[in-house]
Amino acid sequence: MTMKVRPEIPTAENSTNFSVATGSTTVVGTTLDNLKAAIAGETGASAKYAAFAKAAKEQGYDQIARLFEATSAAEQIHIGLEYALVAEVEPDYEKPTADAPSAEASDLNLISGACGEIYETSDMYPAFIKKAQEEGNAKAVQVFTRAKLAESVHAERYMDAYNNIDAPDDDKFYLCPICGYIHKGENFEKCPICFCPKATFKAF
Repeated sequence: MTMKVRPEIPTAENSTNFSVATGSTTVVGTTLDNLKAAIAGETGASAKYAAFAKAAKEQGYDQIARLFEATSAAEQIHIGLEYALVAEVEPDYEKPTADAPSAEASDLNLISGACGEIYETSDMYPAFIKKAQEEGNAKAVQVFTRAKLAESVHAERYMDAYNNIDAPDDDKFYLCPICGYIHKGENFEKCPICFCPKATFKAF
């Protein structure tokens, strides 16, 4: 399955899948606080997926390793977008670091990844978007929105890899350099999230 390209770029205003999960446990502060929290979360996710990529390669799952590598890079894109907004307010802000967790079997790593991405797309980012809207911070709304939409696709990629772990294909993964969307296979022209053209995507 792939995310369909809509006539207009999806936003928090023209989309209906931005509800905050019932029973949300996300701690919501100011938008500045939320940007820093998102950076910390994405930093941890990027480190985790890099470790999972190494494990997948060692376990003989080349395609899954490439997916984890692409997603680790996607989280770095989100970190960059969020960091730029923090730096506008706090020029001396230093990015946090994160230790990679121990990897398990690749099927369990895929489930772990999917669960993290689902939390971000259905809980954390919608809550942060709502706060940024309340504060009138349009830049943060856009950054959070693009990350939120990309994370849901990451979860989908992980579940597809999980379901087909014993029936891999040789498709490449293509990473959008603007928003972190990941496309599987060659059949696309542009990013469905930010409309960035295929020619600029990085292949994994």
